[in-house]
Amino acid sequence: MLDKHDCYELCVQSPRHVVSLLRGIHGNEPITLREDFCGTAAVARRWCEEGLARAEPARAWAADSDPECIRRAIERARTAGIADRLTGLQTDLLAEAPTRPTPADVVFVGNFSIGYIMSRRVLVDYFRRCKAHLDLGLGGFGGGVFVCDTYGGASAFTLGGLERRHPSRGREVIHYVWRHELADPATAMVRNSIGFRVELEGEIVAELPRAFVYDWRLWSIAELREAMRDAGFVRTAVYQDLNLAPGQPAVAVSEESPLGADWIVAVAGWV
Repeated sequence: MLDKHDCYELCVQSPRHVVSLLRGIHGNEPITLREDFCGTAAVARRWCEEGLARAEPARAWAADSDPECIRRAIERARTAGIADRLTGLQTDLLAEAPTRPTPADVVFVGNFSIGYIMSRRVLVDYFRRCKAHLDLGLGGFGGGVFVCDTYGGASAFTLGGLERRHPSRGREVIHYVWRHELADPATAMVRNSIGFRVELEGEIVAELPRAFVYDWRLWSIAELREAMRDAGFVRTAVYQDLNLAPGQPAVAVSEESPLGADWIVAVAGWV
């Protein structure tokens, strides 16, 4: 039976597209990925699997505060034959005490998890730590990129939700439910939840309401870019086309191209 982590990976993340996006934004031949707030590290695992398939030395660090998520990430990496390429790190990513940097060509924060950081001071400190990882990338030459995603627009602080159907790799169909439960535009704080219903041959066989609940600070694009610059990133850019094919270049949003009423974007910063 599918559990909530299985449902999440099938419905929420498309690791293949995310890896293509990260490579496209980097624009060179990145080797090492660090995925922060990684959950079960679907993106880091895909990064390593693609490297294995191409006989390239791709490596990944997968960092999260939840020991169960790290355990699952390592277990799934072992099953996929990439345990020697993926290193799990159980760590408090919001801790103010400096930690030893891990070399990375790309640092990625997905699923809007940058919102776990609530204050601007902590956000800038976190970006400084990300820069330290990237400064050690490419064999110590640096030049890497940080990428996170965020959402916004007209309905960002509107209560409500949406539901989609996703086929699984087996016979199940997963009903994915995303909800805005609380939203305060005065503080930019939101509470979102993800729930699932698993359907098998027309019958609902599992109900997973509010499987994941997130209390977040919804940072604006401008706030994220300004904090990156204050942390020492030399330039920043925004990407709205997030579904890149392998080898496809990433095209940044220009000032002349409005994002539209509602949007999901990737915000990138280079060291």
